[in-house]
Amino acid sequence: MEAVVHKANTRGKVDFGWLKSNHTFSFGSYMNPERIRFGSLRVLNDDIVAPGRGFDPHPHQDMEIISIPIKGALEHKDSIGTSGVITSGEVQVMSAGTGIVHSEYNHSETDPVNFLQIWVIPDKRGAQPRYDQKKFLPEDRKNRFQVVVAPKESPEGLWINQNAWFSLGNAEAGKELQYESRNKSGGVYAFLISGKVNINGTELSTRDGAGFPRTDLLKVNALEDSELLLMDVPEIQ
Repeated sequence: MEAVVHKANTRGKVDFGWLKSNHTFSFGSYMNPERIRFGSLRVLNDDIVAPGRGFDPHPHQDMEIISIPIKGALEHKDSIGTSGVITSGEVQVMSAGTGIVHSEYNHSETDPVNFLQIWVIPDKRGAQPRYDQKKFLPEDRKNRFQVVVAPKESPEGLWINQNAWFSLGNAEAGKELQYESRNKSGGVYAFLISGKVNINGTELSTRDGAGFPRTDLLKVNALEDSELLLMDVPEIQ
């Protein structure tokens, strides 16, 4: 099937002063009936939070929430007694399950934080709320894909309650990376953090996204030095 392309400049935009955000899929005040989700991938927000500011405590339920800092440090606290700070190179997962209240703040008083917040619809409702974070070495994804999020039964990455696999890759200009889909009845959504690539004939630039439904293999040709996030997700029933 043809790729579903979402160019960076077509995303929904929010500017509250302390928060600047771009929404790939419908979220909050941004509603686009053609951009509700891609398979079980429901939210992909590209957030910039001002120094010392953040999201006050707020609830979530029955959603798998993944945060990936691109630049800066993000501070987390929640109602199950967890607190922590994640920086670039780390990944955070939170299973909201039966219900959780959390806050997110820029840990720095001087520099903004830019992070991706991603929501995945879980494979079951009413799971036990949980939190985890982990640092992943960038050298382990040089010209290859590094699994950072995976299902519970996988030994790779941080686990979530869904048959979803998130992989980060850093590709040098001129290199080709290949990725074999694990959800062939779902698809793979690619989000280009930086650079320029061609994926199966579709060219993407910085902050562009593209969904590749029911695909077996992605061939990623780096036209520039590039950093890429692949989200391999099932369709939801």
